[in-house]
Amino acid sequence: MEKPKYKRVLLKISGEALAGDASRGLDFQVIEQVCDVVKKCVGLGVQVGIVVGGGNFWRGVKDGGDQMVRVRSDHMGMLATAINALAVADVLEQKGVEVRVQTAIEMRAVAEPYIRSRAIRHLEKGRVVIFGCGTGNPFFSTDTAAVLRAAEIDAEVILLAKNIDGVYSADPKKEPGAVKYDSISYSEVLAKRLQVMDSTATSLSMDNKIPVLLFALKDPENILRAVMGEKIGTIVQG
Repeated sequence: MEKPKYKRVLLKISGEALAGDASRGLDFQVIEQVCDVVKKCVGLGVQVGIVVGGGNFWRGVKDGGDQMVRVRSDHMGMLATAINALAVADVLEQKGVEVRVQTAIEMRAVAEPYIRSRAIRHLEKGRVVIFGCGTGNPFFSTDTAAVLRAAEIDAEVILLAKNIDGVYSADPKKEPGAVKYDSISYSEVLAKRLQVMDSTATSLSMDNKIPVLLFALKDPENILRAVMGEKIGTIVQG
C-alpha cells in the first residue's frame, strides 16, 4: 500500500460540518463517518491533531450580535467547541482510537489543559489530540486556532474540511461562473479577499509557511485522500 504523504497533520473541522444538513446540533452519522476515516489515517501511522469549530451551537459575532459584549460572546463560542471536541472524542474512543482532549480554557474535570509538549507526546504515541476552546482568546477564530496549533505541533499541513470543495474566485452559490483554483498563494487569497480563512489565520499560515488544503467534508474519505497526497480541493501555499 502507498505511504501517506504527511506524517503529522492538523485537521480543522467546522462546527457546521459536524451538524450535517441540520446546520445546528450534532449529526452523529457525520461524526461517525469522519471518525472512521481518522481511524484509517491513524492506522497508517499518521499523527492527527484536530481543531473543531463551534458554529453548530454558537458563533460569537453572528449569534451575539449587538446583544452581548463581544468578549463574553466569544467565550460562549469557545465552550461550544468544547462540546464538539468531547463528542468527537467519544465516537473515536468507541471505535478503539486513543484520544486526548486539550482545551485552551482550563476545565480539568473534562479535559487536559493545552500543553504543547504533552500534545506532541500524545501524537508520538499514536493518540489523536483534539484541541478545544480555540486559542483561548476572544477576537480570534477557530481557523486561527488551527493555524496556531499546527505551527506549535510542527504539523506538515492544515487540512481544512469545510462545506465547500475548494477555493473559488467568488461565491459559487451567488456567481455561477466562479472559477475554482487548484492552487493559490497566501498573498493572492489576502489580496482578493477570498473566503478561505479569515485574514489573521491566512497571515499566520503564510508567516509560518504551513500549506493549507481546503476540501469538502461532504465525503469524509477526502480526509484520507488528502493525507495520501491525492489532488483534491485547493492547496494554499507559497
